[in-house]
Amino acid sequence: MSKRPYISPSFSYVPLEETLEIQPKKKQLFIGIPKETSFQENRVALTPEAVSVLVNNGHEVAVEHNAGEGSFYFDSDYSEAGARIIYDKAELYKAATIIKSAPIAAEEVALLQPNQVVISPIHMPVLKAEMLEQLINKKIIAIAFDSIKDDSGTYPIVRSMSEIAGNSAILTAAKYLNNVHNGKGILLGGISGVPPANVLIIGAGVVGEFAARAALGLGASVKIFDNSIYRMMRLQNNISRRCFTSVLEPVTLAEELASADVAVGALKPVNGITPVVVTDAMVSNMKAGSVIIDVSIDRGGCFETSKVTTHEHPIFKKYDVIHYCVPNIASGVSRTASRAISNVLMPIIQQSADMGGIEGLIMAKGGIRNGVYLYKGCITNAPIAKRFNLKYTDLDLLLATQS
Repeated sequence: MSKRPYISPSFSYVPLEETLEIQPKKKQLFIGIPKETSFQENRVALTPEAVSVLVNNGHEVAVEHNAGEGSFYFDSDYSEAGARIIYDKAELYKAATIIKSAPIAAEEVALLQPNQVVISPIHMPVLKAEMLEQLINKKIIAIAFDSIKDDSGTYPIVRSMSEIAGNSAILTAAKYLNNVHNGKGILLGGISGVPPANVLIIGAGVVGEFAARAALGLGASVKIFDNSIYRMMRLQNNISRRCFTSVLEPVTLAEELASADVAVGALKPVNGITPVVVTDAMVSNMKAGSVIIDVSIDRGGCFETSKVTTHEHPIFKKYDVIHYCVPNIASGVSRTASRAISNVLMPIIQQSADMGGIEGLIMAKGGIRNGVYLYKGCITNAPIAKRFNLKYTDLDLLLATQS
């Protein structure tokens, strides 16, 4: 028989002190916004409204002279918001945090200071091994804002730019169907007694969805192709109407292209490259005067006849079909695009200050960690490390060893 536990009459419960989380000390940030010199980049990463919020929260913001002029934000707008206007680029790059709307350029790497934080997009084709090595040696913390995830697991900046690209694609097509731009003279939506234009959209992602919304809103007839049944179902649910959908089957695609007035390429890249699904022969059978808008041109394009064009010279003709293949479509509506980027970045910057700096934010937020590709001398993005045959370090493990 087991003994009963002995309880002393002097036994008493002693309450323990409550342990509360120690909040990190808020940090005052010094943010620099350079003027973009990259080809066709008109956007700016923070608008004057966002700068005003940051300045009113005790942060210092420096803006390079004419940094926002491509989006019709002027130096006077930024100075009234509390920013300091700087005329010397080297002086601007003394800021602890640099925020850019274009990827880091080769000439900017030399200006970066050791242990700086750089928030910008990343463009794999222009990334060079020498640039990476210099960034590694300077122990830069580099965050690709197009890889940042929000709390719902989506990429907010990519989604915003995709919405802009989808809407812009249809408005651009309507413009080039017009006689003023040597088009065939077709009104996209038609009128009573005259049928509307036929719009074919390849890809049922966010770009495809917003292109379909814009085309249907203007009264066009819309047909959508994609290899994902789920994406096509989601698109129809999101636009709250049934429309022609089909898997990417070459015979059906060729038949529908032959009668299309507008074809929009909006396929997602596979391993960084967009698959070519429309052949040269398919384009040659399209109607003379029809318009191709290849939104996928950023990653190679999904039309075999596509080649990169510019905002200054946006179109070319092949087989009498007008091709519009401008990368970075969002830069053509730079003020809207700048506001979209700024709406995402400003709260992130504010959060990082509340958490004692960008390191605290990276530690606390998995969505921010997803965008980090360089961290204090280590490459934390596996595809980049593999491409340049450099050592990859898992960021979670790196942070665990530092904590």
